Formats: sequence, C-alpha cells, structure tokens
Amino acid sequence: MPAHGWIGLVVIGAAEALLWLGHPLVGRWFTPIVWTGYILFVDGLVFRLTRGSLLTTRRSEAVLICLTSIGCWWLFEFYNAPRFWRGGTDSLGLWWQYLNLEPDLWLRRIGYDWAFATIFPALFLTAEALRATLCSGQVNRRPLRLPGWTRPVSMTLGAAAVLLPLLIVSPWLVPLVWVGYVLLLEPINERRGAPSWLREATLGDYRNLVSLLVSGLVCGVLWEFWNYWALTKWIYTVPYWGEVKLFEMPVLGYLGFPPFALEAFAMYHFLRSLLR
Repeated sequence: MPAHGWIGLVVIGAAEALLWLGHPLVGRWFTPIVWTGYILFVDGLVFRLTRGSLLTTRRSEAVLICLTSIGCWWLFEFYNAPRFWRGGTDSLGLWWQYLNLEPDLWLRRIGYDWAFATIFPALFLTAEALRATLCSGQVNRRPLRLPGWTRPVSMTLGAAAVLLPLLIVSPWLVPLVWVGYVLLLEPINERRGAPSWLREATLGDYRNLVSLLVSGLVCGVLWEFWNYWALTKWIYTVPYWGEVKLFEMPVLGYLGFPPFALEAFAMYHFLRSLLR
C-alpha cells in the first residue's frame, strides 16, 4: 500500500487517541480530520487492489468529486433548513442540527466545507474497494429487464420527490430527498451515456450497484459512530420512531444510507456529464 494509505491510518488513530484524551481542538474538528484519514487509507487500499486511485492516477477527478460533494451537501442543507426560504430566524434544521460549532464564522465555514468535501470521496472510494473485492463476483448475472415506461415514471416520481419538500415544509417529507435525485437523474445518465449502474445492470453487471449500496451502509455506520463521540457533532429530531437510536441516528435512518450512495453517484456523474 502506498505511503498515504498508512498516513491515513495514523491520522485516524491519532484523532481517536486525542479525542479520547479530551483534546478540545481535535474534538471540534474531529469529523473532517478522521474522514480525511479514512479517505487517505481507503484510497491507498484501492491503489493496492487496482493499481489506480483518486489520489494517485485521477487527481483532477478527485478535485471535481470534492467540489461536487460540497455543492450537493449544501443543497441538502438547504432542504434541511427552511430558514433559507422562509426568511425566519430559526437556526434549527428539520431533521439534523449541529452542536458546539466554531464561534468564528469563517472557521465554521471552513469546517463545513472541509467536512462536506469528504462525503462523496469516502462513498466512492469505499465502493471501489468493495467492487474489487467482496462485490467482484456480481457480474455476468441475469440482465435487469425494465419496461420502457419505467424510466419516464422514475423521472416523474423523482422530480416530485425533490420539489415537494421545497413546496411543503415538513419533517415528514425529508426522506424524499434521499431517493428523489437518484430516481430523477439515473435514467438521464443512462440515456446520456454517462456512467450508470442502471445501464450496467441491464447488461448483467451489478458490481457498481451492489458496491454502492454496501458502501452507503458502511460509511453511514462510520459517520454515526465517529460523530457520536465528537465534540462538534450533529443530532437528529425526526417525527417517527426517533427515540430508537444507534448512536445519534434513529435506527430507521440507516435505511437511507444505501440509496444515498446511489444518489451521490447519480448526482456526480450527471454534473460531470454536463462538462463534456
């Protein structure tokens, strides 16, 4: 494994140790620090498995993924915080809120963007590692056959899912955001010739689909595990069964991580296809 993979393990271990010792700076910046270490480690693992990775052979793509990750997560923050379009002063989000944020607004913005920049790279690198190992056999399977009407129906439902939470501000509608963009954009990616797990599945190749689903769950558990111990963290207030939790996340919320990985993949490749 290349040196940066080992450095990533050191960063994770050091961050965990300093957090346990009560270091206040690490406690406030724990999330972006530990996820940077995770990305370094998994990127090194991917390079060892495939002889290529974001940080070694695809650095320009790594920058684009980080920028897309920041922009897309700010979009999700927009959905979560109705103050942006209601004009109110309430700083609480519909589903998640942040605690113990940096008092300096400029440092806080750096912390936001740094943390948001790690989301898509962590998902995609984990999926690459899984594709090369546990999910490598999900190929040459029975092709997925979908009637022609499923694509326009999917896009229609996706458009409704992403618009409805903006028109009707309700915490009950927030889950629509985690499936809406994948329903809307994945058929478009398939038709435009962009990377698409849907097109691959119609050819009997399910490696990307399965690895992304598993990646979402793996990263989701790690997000909640590391968040639980951090000083600056997020908590959830959900309207149904929110008291049954694993770490800070209500148990039902973990069902949202696998489709979120598919959504991140669809959003990134749709935006990237526009550049071409």
